[in-house]
Amino acid sequence: MNVILLEKIGKLGEIGDTASVKSGYARNFLFPQGKAIPATKANLTEFEGRKTELLAKHDAKVAESQRRAKLVNGVSLSIEVNASDEGHLFGSVGTREIADAVNALAGSDIAKREVLLPNGAIRELGAIEVALDLGHDIRATISLAVVGLKSAAGVSEDGSIIEEIDQREAAEAAEASTADAVDAPAAKEATEMSAQPVEASGEEAPAEEAAEAVSETKTKADDSSN
Repeated sequence: MNVILLEKIGKLGEIGDTASVKSGYARNFLFPQGKAIPATKANLTEFEGRKTELLAKHDAKVAESQRRAKLVNGVSLSIEVNASDEGHLFGSVGTREIADAVNALAGSDIAKREVLLPNGAIRELGAIEVALDLGHDIRATISLAVVGLKSAAGVSEDGSIIEEIDQREAAEAAEASTADAVDAPAAKEATEMSAQPVEASGEEAPAEEAAEAVSETKTKADDSSN
């Protein structure tokens, strides 16, 4: 399938060139991305009429890609991940993580589709060079180090951080111990109070005195009868 290139594309040619490509590549990539149009007679005529305008737009896009490349080219960054002692990642580092890390460091606007990982997501610790395809045949290269977390000694086989769990459990134990210490005096006081004998209330004394008076009266009556 013949197409008219609207920008410089690798070995295909410069803007305005006619190139022969596979139809699937044209329909799935070149046309949707606005990088080319079908090389029909009508499109050829239209391109010639708009050539100056299209070249100006192309030059502006190239300049923008060059600006973005200058912003990130040569940047060195590291991404910390959970990993085993053998250097195997618990998970992976992909294009999204790399783009986010570059943007956070350089203040750029790299999209994940612009990060090239020909061998797929990274699954091992180590340092590699990563290429960024910024369009218009312009690329930048960054240095990426994938390193284990500083608390890696406390990482279990499933990737959880043992050290953080231990610290949390220790804090909870200390809190429980403090609560027990506060409650202990109150519990002791309650125990001592329950052990003390219960004194008779003042209301019971008159009843005892009345009983004694009745007993004395009965005794006197018995003496009189005798």
